Amino acid sequence: MQHFNEVYYEPEILNYQLGKELKEQFKELPWIPIESHNRIPEMQEKSNKEFGRMKRNLIIGIRKTHKYVENHKVSDYLVPYTSSGCSAMCLYCYLVCNYNKCSYLRLFVNREQMMDRLIKVSFSSDTEKTFEIGSNSDLVLENTITGNLEWTITQFAERGRGHITFPTKFHMVDPLLNLDHRGKAIFRMSVNPQPIISRIELGTSSLMQRIDAVNRMCDASYPCGLLIAPVIIMEGWKEEYRTLLETLRDHLSSKMKQEMFLEVILMTYSFVHRAINGEAFPAAPELYDKELMTGRGRGKYCYRPEVRADAEKFLREEIKRTLGDTEILYIA
Repeated sequence: MQHFNEVYYEPEILNYQLGKELKEQFKELPWIPIESHNRIPEMQEKSNKEFGRMKRNLIIGIRKTHKYVENHKVSDYLVPYTSSGCSAMCLYCYLVCNYNKCSYLRLFVNREQMMDRLIKVSFSSDTEKTFEIGSNSDLVLENTITGNLEWTITQFAERGRGHITFPTKFHMVDPLLNLDHRGKAIFRMSVNPQPIISRIELGTSSLMQRIDAVNRMCDASYPCGLLIAPVIIMEGWKEEYRTLLETLRDHLSSKMKQEMFLEVILMTYSFVHRAINGEAFPAAPELYDKELMTGRGRGKYCYRPEVRADAEKFLREEIKRTLGDTEILYIA
């Protein structure tokens, strides 16, 4: 079980079964009532250097936003679901762009309401759709606290139409292996070179743990893919990603290599990340490189077009060399 220091909660959560279960599960911790999970003044007023300690707080509330956003990658829609934020500390985390230093883990107890809406929307189209339920959090990590992912996969298998999908950087998949998922849950494991995981994806599972987990999910007949994400271009990066792809070739199961798809995403960074990381993790690698990056919208940076083109050419060639004709859905 993850270790938290305090629980901040909306009092109405105790009207829900999951809220009562969480109150019992964390009864030894201080429980601090709040008006809204979106507005906790004492957190917002903390300095950036408190970022790591703030991640040790657990926030529990009721999700009130249920707007689906169209998506055109693996899924058709991004779905607000049972959690947002995360207790891990990846130094590039895009959730920091949305929540700034308040990207700590928030759990939402009204899962039945969210599932009912998901089922309804899944039957509202002429064609089967895929719903991304893990864009705001890591549901495998959340599941270790709530059991929500097990519940979700089973519910959607029984009642839903189309597919749900979620990515993860964690290996704790044992509770998912024997579920009656009926092929409706697409499992996507995020991978990066181990040196990047160790120095930049703080608090996440190791590369070999991730490979073992996705092999087991594939053996359990889940449709599975890999995200090579985010690709971080820094000194020695080509050798690191070459080694990553060779490791995947050598340790992925033959079933996984035969059935999987790939997504490749190059890193987007921001002014907010630089500010927080500079104060909270002063010894961490500097991910901003003014020679390689250019502005992208308000306060964001991405790699320059010629840098991206070189990276895409290299990655396509290396994927072909190591993994053959594995389907690459996109390089973004």
